[in-house]
Amino acid sequence: MSAAARRLGTTLLSLVLSLGLVAAGWTLFLKILNVNPLVAKSPADVWTYLAGGPDAGAHRSTVWSGLWVTLRDAGAGLVAGLAAAAVVAVAFVLWRTAERSFMPIAMVVRSVPLVAMTPVITLIFGRDLLATTVISGIVVFFPALVNVVFGLRSASAEAADLVRAYGGSSWTTMRKVLVPSALPAFFASARISVPGSLIGALLAEWLATGKGLGYAMLTAGSSFRYDELWASVVAVTLASLAAYALVGVAEAAVLARYAPRDR
Repeated sequence: MSAAARRLGTTLLSLVLSLGLVAAGWTLFLKILNVNPLVAKSPADVWTYLAGGPDAGAHRSTVWSGLWVTLRDAGAGLVAGLAAAAVVAVAFVLWRTAERSFMPIAMVVRSVPLVAMTPVITLIFGRDLLATTVISGIVVFFPALVNVVFGLRSASAEAADLVRAYGGSSWTTMRKVLVPSALPAFFASARISVPGSLIGALLAEWLATGKGLGYAMLTAGSSFRYDELWASVVAVTLASLAAYALVGVAEAAVLARYAPRDR
């Protein structure tokens, strides 16, 4: 059995067990606190809304249409953020002057709350996919940058020296030694960034675009459509878990082929 298949099986088993525990804890929590059932919906209520009621088909269509937009927004931000982090990390490792010049600026930008930056971002980039990509990408970029830089610098010094001894350039050393050593850190960043990209996309939809599941959740809550609100929360949570699992499977497949054997 391949590493990717083993990783997929383990991930699916863990996912099913986790979902069962969450559903049980969710139901128990509502019963213990005796929360008003008009506001707080149980897993059974969400199931009825999406699959058991007479209007379940229309409900699923409503949730799916919003979720698709959110997944598109989050996916664009995830790819853009990870790509930018990888490029900047390589630049930082190759040219220390670039790191000394720009890392402090990056940390200052990171310290600014994203909610405060959103109006400026929408003013510059508009209120469509580009704005959500920027907002979601910012959430992904900074933790990924730190992790990838660390991964590149954790490469074997002996292996790098060997490549240079045979006349390899800095780019050859980067490609043959540093990048394979950084793959575990890159995929760890990708897994961590999956929920972050969704949060960034939801925030952009709440505050900027007025589209997607983020805006649908906002309007559902303000219109007392709590079944739709809870179903939307469940949908985006399941999507996040599924995306996390897919990244894990991709990680196992890539590392089995390209990562250094000593890792």
